[in-house]
Amino acid sequence: MPHPPLAAHLRRLLPPPRRLFSPRAIAMASVAAAPAQAQPGGGGGVVVAAEEYEDVLGRLSSLITQKVRAHSGNRGNQWDLMAHYLQILELEEPIARMKVIHVAGTKGKGSTCTFTESILRSCGFSTGLFTSPHLMDVRERFRLNGVDISEEKFLKYFWWCWNKLKEKTDDDIPMPTYFRFLALLAFKIFSAEQVDVAVLEVGLGGKFDATNVVEAPVVCGISSLGYDHMEILGNTLGEIAGEKAGIFKKGVPAYTAPQPEEAMIALKQRASELGVSLQVAHPLEPHQLKDQHLGLHGEHQYVNAGLAVALASTWLEKQGHVDRIPLNRTDPLPDQVISGLSNASLQGRAQIVADSQILLFNCMSVRDPMRLLPHLVDTSTQNGAHFDMALFVPNQSQYNKLGSKSSAPAEPEQIDLSWQLSLQRVWEKLLHGTNNMNSSEASLVFESLPLAIEWLRTNARQNRSTSFQVLVTGSLHLVGDVLRLVKK
Repeated sequence: MPHPPLAAHLRRLLPPPRRLFSPRAIAMASVAAAPAQAQPGGGGGVVVAAEEYEDVLGRLSSLITQKVRAHSGNRGNQWDLMAHYLQILELEEPIARMKVIHVAGTKGKGSTCTFTESILRSCGFSTGLFTSPHLMDVRERFRLNGVDISEEKFLKYFWWCWNKLKEKTDDDIPMPTYFRFLALLAFKIFSAEQVDVAVLEVGLGGKFDATNVVEAPVVCGISSLGYDHMEILGNTLGEIAGEKAGIFKKGVPAYTAPQPEEAMIALKQRASELGVSLQVAHPLEPHQLKDQHLGLHGEHQYVNAGLAVALASTWLEKQGHVDRIPLNRTDPLPDQVISGLSNASLQGRAQIVADSQILLFNCMSVRDPMRLLPHLVDTSTQNGAHFDMALFVPNQSQYNKLGSKSSAPAEPEQIDLSWQLSLQRVWEKLLHGTNNMNSSEASLVFESLPLAIEWLRTNARQNRSTSFQVLVTGSLHLVGDVLRLVKK
């Protein structure tokens, strides 16, 4: 049988809880659950001065634009500048030679990329994996052979790119923005390290994403589609699917996870215009894994794993390794493929950290809580998890995402809690059908995540006979902030 949902997974691993809280809290975008172990650094043994690393992170931070993501100019904003950056960094030929697997989507694209990379690495190939966002350290975005790039290599390639760009950019061709610089850095890393395959996760959308400078990938994939970044990508599933299908290239085979009809129509239309062979990759069946479990937990991961097997199999076929691909989608998978799927790892996806436990949730103001929260409550209720308390904290991260040093939280009088109070009202109405009840009995608003975590830990210490459980969901940025706090 497929992996049970997270609630049941938690119940197996933890003592039966007498009380389950549901704090809903912080930050920005996506879905995650509880934290995991950090990946070790890969390659090189040189201890790099912390000051130099912090200097590099500061320079990266300077590339972050203050423009909100909903700004109309974000859609394809000066995308043609990418061609200039490739010329400056002399990356056109290296990218043309790179054997790329390119993946876009709304949900599961990071997991799909992780499964795909792990399969091909298990088959004996050297791999590069570029994903986003990172949770604690920017080096998480660049994996070489399954391990985060070492500080030594990261700094070497960073300075190579930074210095060349600084020398050749000006008012007409400014320095690339943050994500574009990271994508360029990934191309430099993977080409210089001469990986056999580079697996690239699209950052946002597809057509105008920085990774879409790859003109001839070996195969493309579209993970599950839904309503995301509507302020940029469009108001319908068809419009969103059209943006994601922007990674399709003429003559390059493409696979998609099963999609809603409106999204599938848009994908097929774009594929037809380009003469692309678009096939649906069906979810894996448990028997195909020969009693092994997927390395990323959750029933939804069988969808991502099915897409990953199709992408990896096509890559193997195109590179002449027909003997290693699965025979068909009903037979058990080859052992190397199963090994790759069972050993895949990605922080913050249905992973568990031993600590005082509770559920945390929040979403950006562009998300609709009336769409997210009822689904969260219904799914949890169906799996026997009932929330006694919800905690809300500001939706901006309280930490510098690029540095090891956390930035000081704003003073209480500087914090706007209006969004958290709105979420609290939605939550109370959802649970009790009224806006007039005493919210302090079922939910609390905190001025920061550290205050919420301390409240949870204090309650855990004072109630040692009670087992607390925490589900962190709604935002990978939130997961990263929780990881930082738990590790301190």
